[in-house]
Amino acid sequence: MSADLPEPDQSVESPANRAVLEISLESSMELCRLGMAMMFDIRQAFELDMKGRVPGTVHVPLFEVKRLLGKALTADEQEVLDAGAPTAFDALSFIKLLNKAHGGHEDLVLCLCNSGRRSLYAAQLLRELGYPKALSVAGGFQAWKKLGSTPIGTTRPAAVGGSVATAPANAP
Repeated sequence: MSADLPEPDQSVESPANRAVLEISLESSMELCRLGMAMMFDIRQAFELDMKGRVPGTVHVPLFEVKRLLGKALTADEQEVLDAGAPTAFDALSFIKLLNKAHGGHEDLVLCLCNSGRRSLYAAQLLRELGYPKALSVAGGFQAWKKLGSTPIGTTRPAAVGGSVATAPANAP
């Protein structure tokens, strides 16, 4: 098994796997500011509506991605997915956006959720899909709020299946 993926008998949330899959919020913000990474907010749309958005992120709801990829959802994940309104999110838009963000496989793909737990699973899923530089942002949205809601770099418009957000500017 690759060192970039958790061992079959280990949880994604184990300390050893966190060391491989996780990046600090401060480091992720700096990488986005420098145009070396793109941050995806993987929370569900209703979470963004309730808690707010992180400037400079692209909204890509994790549970919808998992469902589109044919991955089984846990009962808790399905309950969260059922709590929100359906979106026009589609797999092709997701893959195109991911490939654009991961241009040349040099840029990092950063996953942000509410607390940093779901984003660990998202980073692992992206690595399984062939994106070796996918990382989870430690502490997630809660950690970002504790910093005083500091914006992440400059932004440009981006849309994913009808869900408009903003993405860090990393193109000339």
